[in-house]
Amino acid sequence: MANNRRTMTDEIIECILPYIQDPRDRASISSVCRRWYELDMWTRRHVTIAMCYATTPQRLHNRFPNLESLKLKGKPRAAMFNLIPEDWGGYVSPWVQMLALFPRLNSIHFRRMIVTDLDLDTIATVKGPALLSFKLDKCSGFSTHGLLSITRTCRNLKTLLLEDSTITETNGEWFHQLALNNAVLETLNFYMTFLEQIKVEDLELLATKCPLKSVKIGDTDLVHLGNFLRTALTLQEFCGGSFSENESYTNIEVPPQLTSVGFMYFQKNHLPMLFPIAQSLRRLDLIYASLCCDGHCDLIRRLHNLEVLETTNVIGDEGLEIVATSCKSLKRLRIERGADDADIQGVGEGSGTITHRGLIAIAEGCRELEYIAVYVTDITNEAFTRMGANLKNLNDFRIVLLDKEATIPDLPLDNGVRALLEGCQDIRRFALYLRQGGLTDAGLGYIGQFGQNIRWLLLGFVGETDAGLLELSKGCRSLRKLEIRACCFTERALAIAATQFVSLRYMWVQGYRASHMGIVDLLQMVRPYWNIELIPGGQYDANGDIGAQSIPSHIIAYYSLAGQRKDHPETVYPLALPEP
Repeated sequence: MANNRRTMTDEIIECILPYIQDPRDRASISSVCRRWYELDMWTRRHVTIAMCYATTPQRLHNRFPNLESLKLKGKPRAAMFNLIPEDWGGYVSPWVQMLALFPRLNSIHFRRMIVTDLDLDTIATVKGPALLSFKLDKCSGFSTHGLLSITRTCRNLKTLLLEDSTITETNGEWFHQLALNNAVLETLNFYMTFLEQIKVEDLELLATKCPLKSVKIGDTDLVHLGNFLRTALTLQEFCGGSFSENESYTNIEVPPQLTSVGFMYFQKNHLPMLFPIAQSLRRLDLIYASLCCDGHCDLIRRLHNLEVLETTNVIGDEGLEIVATSCKSLKRLRIERGADDADIQGVGEGSGTITHRGLIAIAEGCRELEYIAVYVTDITNEAFTRMGANLKNLNDFRIVLLDKEATIPDLPLDNGVRALLEGCQDIRRFALYLRQGGLTDAGLGYIGQFGQNIRWLLLGFVGETDAGLLELSKGCRSLRKLEIRACCFTERALAIAATQFVSLRYMWVQGYRASHMGIVDLLQMVRPYWNIELIPGGQYDANGDIGAQSIPSHIIAYYSLAGQRKDHPETVYPLALPEP
């Protein structure tokens, strides 16, 4: 009877598992018993590896031999801001050489990795027409010659993404071959790659042959894209394309089925182009637009169904108040740092800067918000408190306090941070980049106490003493990734905290209070499977040049089953690992 019951349970799990995709749920299932561990092994279809040095391709194959989709991240997130040496690592070659181990793999996503043309040739040879999705996201090291191998051979690609990658351009033949060979492409993205030899005729050919749904291109003048926009009958998302002052765009019609738009150098006199689709827009990217605050307001007050807004702080508090009254379904709000007030024409009072006034308006009006990332000029505890009271769906919160104002009257933000975390208990990702005095040791303690679900934490210019970090490390039981910049903590406190965060898998620190016993103190966090790398300050500048003296020291530590890596440059010093 017991065996029959066990067999029935296994059959039920086999039926259910294909519908369970969350890796945390999968991990919980696989830990129940040996049989469920094996079921997870044979049925797992997608894996994300947050650090390419955390394991090896062979280990991955032994654990999940039937993978269909792989996302692999290389360099630390700080690399996006030129905060670590360009040659730090993150080479994709060891993984590409083992692709044959995964015969079912049809979706590959490399992020912040160094990819060579030889790697691309190997991928094209091993995968060929079986490859359905290929993403090179913020990657470098390759050229259009390598892309040519992909577009000639991988003829069934439905997704090709190259966004924000550094690509050496020799010619546009790779794109011509994509247009000639592919008839199933749905997503095409070479946004912010600065490729200049792509022909509009090839883009038009793709629109004729393929069921394109999402296209993100470079800054080709929209005057040349009229044919493409008329031909792309299935297009739902378009980003890129630029406007110039001396051109007339009366012949350009925006496809009526578009729900996501992001034009470059878009100006106020071009707004009427978007008015016919305003009610259907769900996502709007204005980060590279040339709109003043008034232009933002004129457009946004018509976007009643908007769910995602990305722009710069040119929008100002006045613009955010319009967002709050017009966009009740807003779920994601990202505001990057834009031009200074003096550079903005046509701004009114409250324009060009974001303060607590704008955030309070958002907290009151956009109660479905799940994500907010914003640069502010001034902030108060009340703004945090209002967000904590109203934004119950918030799971990702990031704020940077700019140094435009000499003083911020309502610092520290201890009570506001406490109220925010008490009210928004689903926050998984939390970033506070403030200034000296912005958050005391007590505030760090509140993050530890009330941030029990935080999995990624970024702290900049916070805390007063080591006691604050140690108090923080007593909580945050779910924390897996910790990033600290320009804080006052010593090596000893960092080492102790790293051992007290029970779920920690990765830590990056730039700028700390060094001491003559620093290396000895750091040895307190040495343990099996925990790689520790030091990058002494003054070895390189933001572009990787040797000799600069203004770069603070780094500590990078991460959990790894692969042992210490062998491909680190001379600027990186790994600490010896103990025997497991």
